[in-house]
Amino acid sequence: MITSLSEWQDFCQNIRIESKCTYISELLNQASKTMGRKGRSVTLSLSDKDKERLEAIALHYDMTWGDRANISKLIEAIARQKLKLAPNHDWKPERIALLETARKLLIDAGKLEYARTLAKWMCDRSELTIPQRQELERFLQRDICPWRIQVERYIDRQQPFRLTYQDAADRPWQFTVYHARIVPRKDREYLDCWCEETDSSQDLPQLAHNRTLRLDRITDAAVSKVGGRWRLDLATLEVTLHLYGGLAIAYRTKQGRDVSVNWLDDQPQTLCVVRQMTSFFWFMRDILPYGADCEVIGPPPVREKVREGAIALVQRYQT
Repeated sequence: MITSLSEWQDFCQNIRIESKCTYISELLNQASKTMGRKGRSVTLSLSDKDKERLEAIALHYDMTWGDRANISKLIEAIARQKLKLAPNHDWKPERIALLETARKLLIDAGKLEYARTLAKWMCDRSELTIPQRQELERFLQRDICPWRIQVERYIDRQQPFRLTYQDAADRPWQFTVYHARIVPRKDREYLDCWCEETDSSQDLPQLAHNRTLRLDRITDAAVSKVGGRWRLDLATLEVTLHLYGGLAIAYRTKQGRDVSVNWLDDQPQTLCVVRQMTSFFWFMRDILPYGADCEVIGPPPVREKVREGAIALVQRYQT
């Protein structure tokens, strides 16, 4: 029992000392636990401006030590995926339009696998308009046969391959391909290829090795690689055309097909076009809309074949 003021003062002093000892003991225990943790320090080399930006992000997400921003806590939260990183969302419409153009060019070039990869990447962006996103999703939902991807890979690697094909009469054919490219025409895609086999070819002798095969008629699971050297191109034949009148004035050079385009000095308003032909059938499909404003000058076998077709057409309308 405390009976005097001096005893009371001694008692209070002992309580304060005991309290401080308890507090210090707790601090030492915490320090011991912290020092016992296994961890590694990371040194960041940042400009003052980047450091300020990180501190601002840390404050925004309440990553602090006391009332100060704590970059270490921010990095720890990212590492533990408490905060997830995402790409910026500031792409301008011009960039989206450019990527969409690139996707369509890849499709036109027969690079469907690359086009799908680009479409998936674009779908991750929030800047797409609803119609753009819907078009990309429809494109990605289209079924692609495994052999189609395999054919694209063989072409990319310049690897000769063999395929089985069914013609319009459902007759099976086998072709050994030493050069190929996928070409879109109208609503279908075709494989333009140089094949070892020339049986049943109805083209000019110079182009007998070239084939145009509809992709949807290539038999499933019937594509395999073969030995041999990949050719640089299809067989080609240069054809000279003369264009007249309004067609000559409005004509635009066909990139990748026209070798030369020149006005003739001795024939006014006549444009001379030298074009590479790989298929007589598709060549005629190109020039028929030109009508009488287009004349095939040579080589003679091509001119004669066109003349025979024109005569047959006239006779059809005379009967």
